Amino acid sequence: MELTETHTLPVAQQQTWDALNDTAVLRACIPGCESIDPDGENAYLVALSAAVGPVKARFKGRMQLTDIDAPNTYTIVFEGQGGAAGFAKGNAQVTLEADGDAATKLSYTANAQVGGKLAQIGSRLVDGAARKIAGEFFRRFSAQLSGDNSGEAIDGGAAAEQSDAAAAAAQTESNEAADGESDGDAKKGKKSWTAWISRS
Repeated sequence: MELTETHTLPVAQQQTWDALNDTAVLRACIPGCESIDPDGENAYLVALSAAVGPVKARFKGRMQLTDIDAPNTYTIVFEGQGGAAGFAKGNAQVTLEADGDAATKLSYTANAQVGGKLAQIGSRLVDGAARKIAGEFFRRFSAQLSGDNSGEAIDGGAAAEQSDAAAAAAQTESNEAADGESDGDAKKGKKSWTAWISRS
């Protein structure tokens, strides 16, 4: 899967760059995001819930920022595991360009591979879900940068997402039980995830 898009954001380039590196901002803007925690230099552990067609799951993953040229560009390398739903891994190159004194053009090209149930539902659904998530992210990101405090709609959306996340997590646990995964596997948590990254 490849996804290429360009968005114009209503603030200067340095402010956009700072926001892209602010985990609190990213957590508020990424749909379904539950946590972003530092994991070494320019690396983060991420947990989020997402729905791709009929597949809903809670993903745990890691993203690493590489090829950093502040405040112009970096590359995000990511991989995530969604239990019975499958996995996703890939990279995204992000570029910022000043568009006058008070706006920034953000362009990115993302490449990703999916496996498990995600790979079985077809590339059209996966691509559509990725575009929807990206579109929602940039809608929220622009609102954060422009200081749009019509936050009630955003907070309401976050609350709905938390409910969706809980439902997705419950569905994932049900799927894992049906697929014969043991309670021990479910309880390994962060350590087993780190081990999974090390093996890949």
